[in-house]
Amino acid sequence: MDLRNDSTVTEFILLGLPANPHIRALLFVLFLGIYLETIMGNLMLLMVIRADSHLYTPMYFFLSQLSFIDMCFSSVTMPKMLENLLSQRKTISLEGCLAQVFFVFVAAGTEACLLSVMAYDRYAAICHPLLYGQIMSKQLCMQLVWGSWGLGFLDAFINIFLAMNIIFCEAKIIPHYSCEMPSLLALSCSDISRNLIALLCSTLLHGLGTFLLVFLSYACIIVTILSISSTSGRSKAFSTCSSHLTAVTLYFGSGLLRHLMPNSGSPVELIFSVQYTVVTLMLNPLIYSLKNKEVKAALKRTLEKYLQHIRCINENERWWRVRINLHIKGH
Repeated sequence: MDLRNDSTVTEFILLGLPANPHIRALLFVLFLGIYLETIMGNLMLLMVIRADSHLYTPMYFFLSQLSFIDMCFSSVTMPKMLENLLSQRKTISLEGCLAQVFFVFVAAGTEACLLSVMAYDRYAAICHPLLYGQIMSKQLCMQLVWGSWGLGFLDAFINIFLAMNIIFCEAKIIPHYSCEMPSLLALSCSDISRNLIALLCSTLLHGLGTFLLVFLSYACIIVTILSISSTSGRSKAFSTCSSHLTAVTLYFGSGLLRHLMPNSGSPVELIFSVQYTVVTLMLNPLIYSLKNKEVKAALKRTLEKYLQHIRCINENERWWRVRINLHIKGH
């Protein structure tokens, strides 16, 4: 890397994807399908939770927030990746790169906090079922959601504020499909000690910190489930949190490995990044709908209600046609 300071850098080149045009075309179709499935799947969950009164509970309130942040998260990185797969110039402006890093911090941090909040919600429901309504009050649910968003934005502001003072080298190549803080810091020719400390604190707080809360919640849940005497009771208790446990494992596993491993531009880094910024966001609506009986029942009720509404509209149209025809014949 050329280590001469160059404060006039205005854009970066994203070279994290294959150069072969045939492979790029296949990847474009694949990632476009993943992006559309992510948006449509999470939008479907949002609409079902909004439409079905049986899902007006804290658990599904948090799930609706998770679906919304997943749509935002995928829209931060995926459109630019799809554009670069079709474009010969795989560039992104300095401002665009910093904006992308900012919103990645917001989305990733908020998602981590929401997953820990959902784990606490399952802990309250399984370990303290009689007090669940008092513990997870509407006021507390709103505070937990706003707190998750607030921590995400605070984390992003601190890291981006420090990143704005970085002097970048002439080598402008980012061996990645999107802008992430570790990749940006590797291109710096100035002192980045404060940036590294901020990034480490962010990873420990939003990564290991929230993961520890999830781990403690599920440790208590497992102890409570094992103490249930009936097999059916244990099965029911476990089924209520299995979806969330799957989503947590996928997200935290790949996310922590990506940010804790040294930045080298290796294919392993790309795999972990794709896992937590693309694949997990696509799988979340599938995990929460296919493995959740209440969501499947609500989806069925919503579809039936929609079909009934369509039938009523068609019947009304036929009735008005008959009235109009009779009126015309009468004249």
